[in-house]
Amino acid sequence: MFNIVLVEPEIPQNTGNISRTCAVTGSALHLVRPLGFEINDKHLKRAGLDYWDALDLTYYDSFEEVEKKHPDARFFLASTHAEKSYADVEFKDGDFLVFGKETAGLGQALLSRRKDDAIRIPMGKEMRSLNLSNSVAIVLYEALRQNGFNGMV
Repeated sequence: MFNIVLVEPEIPQNTGNISRTCAVTGSALHLVRPLGFEINDKHLKRAGLDYWDALDLTYYDSFEEVEKKHPDARFFLASTHAEKSYADVEFKDGDFLVFGKETAGLGQALLSRRKDDAIRIPMGKEMRSLNLSNSVAIVLYEALRQNGFNGMV
């Protein structure tokens, strides 16, 4: 099982889409507050469809809390500022794939502290970023592919 961490997500539809992706892949979703929406938001629920009961969901008050609760975990932080491509990483079952908020990413302090764990999705030079839910799906499915899709059909 992989772990998806969203640090301060802002758009309920993105988080809803990501929750659905987590549910259908057997991945856990970790949400770091503050959230830019209420968890009972109708757009969030609609995007997640009826998969909420199948979702392994945990809330945290900071990314440091995630690190503290999972001290032996491997973390990969997605950022447009990273040098290493996600395709150059050998993902292992249990890894934490970390994504920042839609408008600002993960923030320079965290990226500086964990620069060796930063990965990027290659894209055109003049392009700023991909949609958050698309980014999660791209990296997660590469991790799943590398691990034989963990019994998925």
